[in-house]
Amino acid sequence: MNDNLNAKSQQLNIHVLDLCAFLFQDLRFNAEIDIRMGYKTQSILSMPIKDSEGEVIGVAQAVNKVVNRNLPFNEHDEKVFASYLAFCGIGLKNAQLYERSLLENRRSQEQSNVANLIQKIMMHTQSLLQCERCQVMLVDESTKGIFSQVYDLAMDDFDNSETYTREGPAEPRFPIQIGITGHVASTGEPLNILDAYKDSRFDPTADEESGFRTRSILCMPIKNAEGRVVGVSQLINKKDGTSFTKNDENLFEAFAIFCGMGIYNTQMYETTVKASAKKRVALECLSYHVSACPVDTNKLKNAVIPTTTDYRLLEYGFNDAGLDDDDTLKASVRMFVDLDLLDKFRINYETLCRWLLSVKKNYRNVTYHNWRHAFNVAQTMFCCLKKGQLGRYMNDMEVFALIVGCLCHDLDHRGTNNQFQIKAMSPLAELYSTSTMEHHHFDQCIMILSTEGNEILSGLPQEEYENVIGLLECAILSTDLALYFKHRGEFFQLIEGNGMDLDTEEHRDLLRAMLMTASDVSAIAKPWEVQKRVADLIASEFFEQGDLEKTQLKIKPIEMMDRDKKDKLPVMQVNFIDTICLPIYKAMAKLQPDLRPLLDGCQHNRDNWEKLVQQINKAESDPDQRETVKSHS
Repeated sequence: MNDNLNAKSQQLNIHVLDLCAFLFQDLRFNAEIDIRMGYKTQSILSMPIKDSEGEVIGVAQAVNKVVNRNLPFNEHDEKVFASYLAFCGIGLKNAQLYERSLLENRRSQEQSNVANLIQKIMMHTQSLLQCERCQVMLVDESTKGIFSQVYDLAMDDFDNSETYTREGPAEPRFPIQIGITGHVASTGEPLNILDAYKDSRFDPTADEESGFRTRSILCMPIKNAEGRVVGVSQLINKKDGTSFTKNDENLFEAFAIFCGMGIYNTQMYETTVKASAKKRVALECLSYHVSACPVDTNKLKNAVIPTTTDYRLLEYGFNDAGLDDDDTLKASVRMFVDLDLLDKFRINYETLCRWLLSVKKNYRNVTYHNWRHAFNVAQTMFCCLKKGQLGRYMNDMEVFALIVGCLCHDLDHRGTNNQFQIKAMSPLAELYSTSTMEHHHFDQCIMILSTEGNEILSGLPQEEYENVIGLLECAILSTDLALYFKHRGEFFQLIEGNGMDLDTEEHRDLLRAMLMTASDVSAIAKPWEVQKRVADLIASEFFEQGDLEKTQLKIKPIEMMDRDKKDKLPVMQVNFIDTICLPIYKAMAKLQPDLRPLLDGCQHNRDNWEKLVQQINKAESDPDQRETVKSHS
């Protein structure tokens, strides 16, 4: 309507009052528009739209009061209009970021994540509505029943310059009223509670635990563009002690609308970033790996497969040192045959051979986490299922998922752990924030299973196929020791209390996860000469990562990754056994006595490592023995 606003007027709040005649006297007003359209402009309220950095990205104006056209816009109108435009600025900025997402640099990415967006909106809202606390809870898309992310803000989170000073919250600091927020999330209707203690949905124990006194609550749903509830926001206690008014509700509703729009746009942006990272990872993998050679497939297909006894696959002390790579592939075929997986899952024999070759080729030639390690983990699992009698507790799909999971659990391992990926800000770390490498191993497993000629699951109905994939994902992710530590307490309690019921799906899920860890670290239970050789390989790979951290990341590695600390290997091995290995093998042996050899082997190796520790301690006080200790360690 007013095309002649110059650049200077866009940086100022223009409050034009009174009648059309007055406007006609203002040289900045273009009266031709009214004359052409037959409209009568009485008063104008015009303000700039600014982004989060204070830069003007647009101008908005309101024309004529609705109730009484003769009345000018007042100070209250200015305040309300300014609050709306603050949200507009955030929404517009994020929309622009989304449109330019493929061209944005890393700094732009950091400024457009959901956490930063929500914190900025919360800061404006709390300042405007003058409340003591503000919370935003995002609904978990996978479960719909819980809040996956919680952001909260208190008045003391601002410094004297009214700037938000606290780091982005990962966990809620203030209690969440599940009854209230849950009601709003499920119904999509707002709640304005004047006296929290008179509302049955309020839990007063939250105040008792925190020492905070809740008086009034204004809770509002956050909806996306499709009208679906994606979160809930609530304000707690007006600073002046009054209750939230209808005007507060209206302003807060505007906040929720813009919050929903901003979250949607930002999530779309983050999805684009992840898709780009995933593409880079895929291209990197494809450039490195090759498909199974038809000649090799035919060779394995036509080969004579020795028996389980010939390969000694049912021995806990199995040693692969006498096997070449062809033998490891034949032994893998033997495990599938003896478990009757080809018939049960209608697997074509040639397809199985090609799939095994493809899996082997998708392991990099790193020092330890290579095909040999995967094969040994699968052999331990095979031995536990057959000789350890654990297979009788599992159905066919579970057995299949465990064996395939073991063979695939370290696919495309780069010889570096999850923390290295995060520190190096690799594309994998951008793609997966938790269990980084394990998620990648699973994705590689699915990629091979989906490749033409490798579809060993193609004979399954859709429902069974989905069940197997779900079991396979759980199996591979379980090899993340962080998840092992998270769940092992429950497992140990069930074992110690004789409460393990393997007829229940939940307890079998837990057993499978623990069994994956027990198999993954089973080198610790092998004969001493095998254990010593494997420990040296693991240490070498760790030291290689430590070297990368020193040279590329310019950081000091932890002791187990530091080549300068290699003399402490025996001490670290004893700690590894005590912390991770002995507890799981003790529990397994109590659950199933046939697994006792794993515990005995682990304990024997601990004794040997402990002897080396004692020799090292003695050598520190007797220099003449240092060379002897070095030759043994």
